[in-house]
Amino acid sequence: MLTSFKSKAQNFWTVGHERTLKLKKNIIYSFLIKGASVLVGFVVIPLTIHYINAGQYGIWLTISSMVSWINTFDIGLSNGLRNKMAHSLALNETENIARYISTTYAILFLIAAVTFLLFFLTGSFFDWNQMLNIKNAVNYDIWPIIILTLGAFCVQFFLQPVNSVLTASHQPFKASLIALFGQVLTLVVIYLLTVFTKGSLFLLVAGVSASPVIVFLIANFYFFNTSLKSYKPKFRYIDLSSARSLLNTGGIFFFIQVGAIVLFQTDNILISRNLGPQDVTVFNLAYKYFSLIQVIFVIILTPYWSAFTDAYAKKDMIWIRESIGKTRQQWLYISGLAVVLLAGSPLFYRAWIGNTVHIPFQLSLAMTVYVMTTTWQGIYSSALNGIGKLRIQLILVISTALLNIPLSIYLIARVGLYGTVLANIILVVIINIFLTYQVNLIMKEKEKGIWAK
Repeated sequence: MLTSFKSKAQNFWTVGHERTLKLKKNIIYSFLIKGASVLVGFVVIPLTIHYINAGQYGIWLTISSMVSWINTFDIGLSNGLRNKMAHSLALNETENIARYISTTYAILFLIAAVTFLLFFLTGSFFDWNQMLNIKNAVNYDIWPIIILTLGAFCVQFFLQPVNSVLTASHQPFKASLIALFGQVLTLVVIYLLTVFTKGSLFLLVAGVSASPVIVFLIANFYFFNTSLKSYKPKFRYIDLSSARSLLNTGGIFFFIQVGAIVLFQTDNILISRNLGPQDVTVFNLAYKYFSLIQVIFVIILTPYWSAFTDAYAKKDMIWIRESIGKTRQQWLYISGLAVVLLAGSPLFYRAWIGNTVHIPFQLSLAMTVYVMTTTWQGIYSSALNGIGKLRIQLILVISTALLNIPLSIYLIARVGLYGTVLANIILVVIINIFLTYQVNLIMKEKEKGIWAK
């Protein structure tokens, strides 16, 4: 029996298509890394709430959600780089990769600098306490906190293409490792704050914002001087004419990113505006718990994106069909796990945060359905992103984004906090119907017209 088990273990790592073997290794490594990352994340939240309070924690979540929109300002360059690099590697056209990487970094630096400068010059004219409905939660101006958060996000924004390079070169687990180190450093910083200082939102934001920036700086220096040395960005490789090639793909990704942010990242702001920052904390605690499902499925799907690019470039439709079938089966398992998490949610909340915050069961139920619908979408988004068929996805995401804010406001007024989750569920189901149909057409090689774009 031991010999049989050993043989199966060896076959798992050595038998199969080269592309599939890379997927297996990345998924296993990513599970280990993400498992540690999730554990750290769950420790950070109660520690943070204890350091400040639920209301101020809600303020921080709202500000970080708002500032994170800067990620869309890369106009799709990171995703464009990811696809162009994966396609070049698949066809052994490596001479352009260093140019693509250097140009991406140069453009993102300019965007980050201009964004920070414009926001710094104009943002001080607004009353942010009133705009975010937090005038009664704190007795000081939160503008310095917003500008500190923005500055850190801008630096991180410029440094993050290393993740795209690692993923395109079939090493996404290393990108997960960067995120883990950032979270561990954040945990250490927050713990030190609880020991040596009294509750301060400004100190918390400074520590939490600086941690990932430090890790990204180290990661860029390390990888581009070791395994990615041949692709190291340099001034002489910057070629703005190649930006057009990146933006042909990246431009569509940009508009998809904008739509996705309106669809998925406006929840904190809408809740803060309509219910208050305390409810932002309630919403995010439930989301954090059920995001375990998304984390697990993202680990599975992340290596597939560039693998789909590789397979489609080589016209390997058999592998694409088999892979879609496998991910559908994995979705069934992950949905079952979501139901288990729902059943155990009251016990988990009690052990995790005690009586500090009450999370209604209706919110947990809505989150369960939400993660099931978004993970299904992830299957087809990954496939379409990888092969570059983005037109339908673009139309759907932009259309549903326009509907999301009014629908969320209406449902929050009708049913309360979980109304914003119901709005997301309705719109994601609509997206899923069309994306599923399109991918099925592509797998049968029957796509025509807009379905082939």
